[in-house]
Amino acid sequence: MEYRLKYNINRDKAEYLMCIINQFANIHGLSMPQAYRYFKRYGGTKIVDEHYEIMHTLSFREVLDELSDYLRKQGGGI
Repeated sequence: MEYRLKYNINRDKAEYLMCIINQFANIHGLSMPQAYRYFKRYGGTKIVDEHYEIMHTLSFREVLDELSDYLRKQGGGI
């Protein structure tokens, strides 16, 4: 019997985004819903969607640092 893995980029992006938001929430003492709203409001979800192919090859720490800088530049206060 042959098994094939179906590649679903949207599922992978969503899982990656949730991992990033979870780590961000933990670092900054936020709940997941708070961190998600912050990401959505300041464009973090869009950035992850557009640049997933590169971002997922980097360490979480690198991605979190860069995203934090980006979100602050977009008006975020964290």
